[in-house]
Amino acid sequence: MNFQQLRIIRETVRRNFNLTEVANALFTSQSSVSKHIKDLEDELGVELFVRKGKRLLGLTEPGRELVGIVDRILLDAQNIKKLGDQFSNRDQGHLSVATTHTQARYALPKVVTEFKKQFPKVNLVLHEASPTEILSMLLSGQADIGIATEALLDAPELAAFPYYSWYHGVVVPTEHPLAREKKLSLTAIAEYPLITYQKGFTGRGRIDVAFAAAGLEPDIAMTALDADVIKAYVELGLGVGIIASMAFEPSHDPQLKLLDARHLFDKNTSRIAVRRGAYLRGYAFRFIELCSPELTEAKIKALIDAPAE
Repeated sequence: MNFQQLRIIRETVRRNFNLTEVANALFTSQSSVSKHIKDLEDELGVELFVRKGKRLLGLTEPGRELVGIVDRILLDAQNIKKLGDQFSNRDQGHLSVATTHTQARYALPKVVTEFKKQFPKVNLVLHEASPTEILSMLLSGQADIGIATEALLDAPELAAFPYYSWYHGVVVPTEHPLAREKKLSLTAIAEYPLITYQKGFTGRGRIDVAFAAAGLEPDIAMTALDADVIKAYVELGLGVGIIASMAFEPSHDPQLKLLDARHLFDKNTSRIAVRRGAYLRGYAFRFIELCSPELTEAKIKALIDAPAE
């Protein structure tokens, strides 16, 4: 048994049992992948995959058991490497943060600026992705830290903790009729075409729930992944926008007005998540603490090491 065999087992599951894709991902040949799988099965004395001819269709019962063990072994191997780096090069290394556009654009600039001042030799990479992609990147080890409003509570393999709370707001051109409303209502908003986030992004689910609870079916004219696009089309007069309030900047959006909608839509909470059992470098803990000072290294370690509920 060797690490290459274990990597092949993990990658085969990730690539939906397509050995050609496995070979490409691991920079080897398909015949080599097949041989490693067969050698491991012979060594263990069990078949790990369900087959139809030469094709792999899924995992056998022992295969399903093995995948969890393989994942832990490879995670610990990665932890050992990070442990060595931590003590040999404390202030140098790589930090991968997966986050949504909204977080990267509006919540993280000050954090990133301060982090780079403190750790100029750390290569910080921000991956902008959807919440489900962030979840996948954390589970696969492609990201050290994930930040999003959705999805991060969905996997027991992750330890997720609150970052900050926020509300949606309604954005309209400054001369729009809604700008003269003393207290905004869902009924008034629903009289106009709406431009807001795509499903699964930036609290869109809470927007849909609010209208449904009021018995309204708004005309969703357009959806977008980020507030900048929503605001651009609102400014063109194509509809009323619903965005995360922190995405409105009066100095950058002089033609628009943000209307208070805290009484209409439930509060959202953005979260920071890491993989349980993963070894985090000292500067990773510092990045999280810069996001939220109450999330100290001791508190984060306790959450990482706690068993999943």
